[in-house]
Amino acid sequence: MKDRLPSLVAVLLLGLLVLGTWWASDYALRSIEVDPPRRVTHERDSWSDRFVMVRTDAAGRAINRLEGKAMEHFPDTGAYEITAPRAVGHQPDTPITEGTADHGTVDEHGDRIVLNGNAHVKRLPDADHQLLDVRSTQLIIEPSRDLVHTDRPALVVNGHSTLRGTGMRYDNRTRQLTVTAASDVKISGEDQAARNAAPKKNAHP
Repeated sequence: MKDRLPSLVAVLLLGLLVLGTWWASDYALRSIEVDPPRRVTHERDSWSDRFVMVRTDAAGRAINRLEGKAMEHFPDTGAYEITAPRAVGHQPDTPITEGTADHGTVDEHGDRIVLNGNAHVKRLPDADHQLLDVRSTQLIIEPSRDLVHTDRPALVVNGHSTLRGTGMRYDNRTRQLTVTAASDVKISGEDQAARNAAPKKNAHP
């Protein structure tokens, strides 16, 4: 028994040491205030007054430009909210497009620009195309695909012709304009004559 006494004392001391360490650790954790999980709210984490953003292609050519009076970034959505946005698209071998509105929202990667309030997109005229003008309460631009679309009522002016309808999609690469539900179409005689005279392969809006 006397031979085992030192071993028993050592085991007892080791147990007391383990219990003491556990108690000290638990006490320390309970006595230190742990920050609660951060609440994700719609609060801006960065902002800027008058700004210009430019996107280039692989050859270094500027193909998209976005500017505005003010920009705010919100981490809860990853989106940028813009005051008085102006978006210009200049893809190779396509007409220049320009979009403006009272307010705009750009997603985290810049693949989608939503124009809200007096939304206005126009395809600038050139030697082969007339001015194409689109107005609505909301227009959505997809810069990488060179698309403009909306599911809301829109007014489209193509040259001297006008078209009103609900739901519109314009592909600037193919120059194809589609209106889902046209309610009022007025084709100018001048525009119709020009289309009839042009080769079919160039018969884009």
